[in-house]
Amino acid sequence: MDELREQCPWDREQTWESIRHLSIEEVYELSDAIMENDSEEVKKELGDLLLHVVFYAKIGSETNLFNFDDVVNEICEKLIRRHPHIYADVEANDTETVKKNWEQIKLEEGKGEKTLLQGLPKSMPSIVKAFRMQEKVSQVGFDWDDMKDVKGKVLEELEEFETAQTEEERTAEFGDLLFALVNYARHEGINPDDALELTNRKFKNRFEYIEQTAKSNQWELSKMGLEKMDKYWDEAKAKGI
Repeated sequence: MDELREQCPWDREQTWESIRHLSIEEVYELSDAIMENDSEEVKKELGDLLLHVVFYAKIGSETNLFNFDDVVNEICEKLIRRHPHIYADVEANDTETVKKNWEQIKLEEGKGEKTLLQGLPKSMPSIVKAFRMQEKVSQVGFDWDDMKDVKGKVLEELEEFETAQTEEERTAEFGDLLFALVNYARHEGINPDDALELTNRKFKNRFEYIEQTAKSNQWELSKMGLEKMDKYWDEAKAKGI
């Protein structure tokens, strides 16, 4: 990276702001590789992501803000602070206790100036943000213990959506319904973002099967009709697509 910043015109011009969107793209590419269970691609994408960490640290070092060692030391110190059951005398024999301690320590680090949900990125995808908010507040006891209550909330929000009158009300109530469904998934031990992405991929593959069938038969896709499309959708499903 030292050589690239000195010798490459493109690398020399980059700033934190200019590579930010590229970093986001790399995280999504890593996510794709993980979802596809492609270990070779995971390895490659981790390298790309590491490059960005080095890049940000290099830019920081050029203005004496921080360097790569500072970045590594910072995360090491944080991990030690937030694992008192390993590095101090706190007891934590299950995952839930570890998570509760983590959130409590995180709040203490903010010296009372930060709220529990303040650290969530504003640009985080909405379904992921809903899941993380629910996880965080559950660590301080704001959660249902009975699945009947969780399911009941979903049904309640569905009824409120169905009886909403204006477009504004329907939008708000649908948001409440989605939030309740995310909570239902969390209580079932399901990551809703993973679940939805699996469905997205399944939908894409099955619809592409319909497209390929239409192409091989020289049919115009828009004139196939829903009944014929459903037939080949079911055929794709039967083939495990």
